[in-house]
Amino acid sequence: MNGKPKVLVTARLHEDAMNSLRNLAEVTTLARQLAASKSTLLEIIHDFKGVIIGSLEPFDKEVIYAGDKLRVISRHGVGYNNVDVKAATQKKIYVTITPVLSETVADLTLGLIISVARRIPQAHKYVNEGKWGVETGFFTGTDIYGKTLGIIGLGRIGSAVAKRAKGFAMTILYYDLIRNLEMEKQLGLKYVSLESLLSQADIVTIHVPLTDKTMRLVGERELKRMKPTAYLINTSRGPTVDESALYTAIKDGWIAGAGLDVFSEEPINPKNPLLSLKNIIYTPHIASATQECRYKMSMMSVENTIRVLKRKKPLHYVTS
Repeated sequence: MNGKPKVLVTARLHEDAMNSLRNLAEVTTLARQLAASKSTLLEIIHDFKGVIIGSLEPFDKEVIYAGDKLRVISRHGVGYNNVDVKAATQKKIYVTITPVLSETVADLTLGLIISVARRIPQAHKYVNEGKWGVETGFFTGTDIYGKTLGIIGLGRIGSAVAKRAKGFAMTILYYDLIRNLEMEKQLGLKYVSLESLLSQADIVTIHVPLTDKTMRLVGERELKRMKPTAYLINTSRGPTVDESALYTAIKDGWIAGAGLDVFSEEPINPKNPLLSLKNIIYTPHIASATQECRYKMSMMSVENTIRVLKRKKPLHYVTS
């Protein structure tokens, strides 16, 4: 026994962050595949004062209440829909997040917008197969310069996307539960209803947390409001979009296509019908996947944990 508090790590952390954590705590690592099993967590959670987790680990009320010694649940990310924050708050357990990924996620969002509008992945695949051609309509895409962008959720990430979109001379509409007058003035944004945004935007991009209110926020009704030439981009959480409705919308031409980094089921089921569509591109939930961003996330998740174990307030936390 070394007297150090025990911390369970299921997220993939940078070695610098792990070394910092080991200076204070006795660290146990667990593969995320195992940590995604509720039964596994229930067996071991009572040993730990802190956990640093990803987005798959099911920290529901039962797991949280089984953690008799738990003082902090540190999310390596900003989404916390896999944590019962209300139960944690009741048990006086901090739930912390790492809001350092906004710029990185915004970069990928713009990448998806450009890629789906200009059909870049399809063109890459075509050339990689040894083909070439200049026939009429050959990989003809659509401009994004000067188009109308609709941002659903103007938080840190949505605001970062808006700043980038100004470089493309885009008209920017946004919908949020809270109006941001400062950003409207700074970037010339226009606050509109969700219905108005959907009907006017050439590109709709989603940047909201996953809650009961945002579950299937974009479904059949919303997709039918969009232009047949419009694209949907989602780098938030998969369940914010009704995937069945999205499949129909793209297949039947309600909208022109989509760019998705997130899905309702992750890893995505190989039989998901969305994978059969040609005018849609996918990435495997990599919006924060840069060396710089993951380093900052690792260091902050550990810093949040260490602060709580030292009986200090963490840098960033959420409550019910």
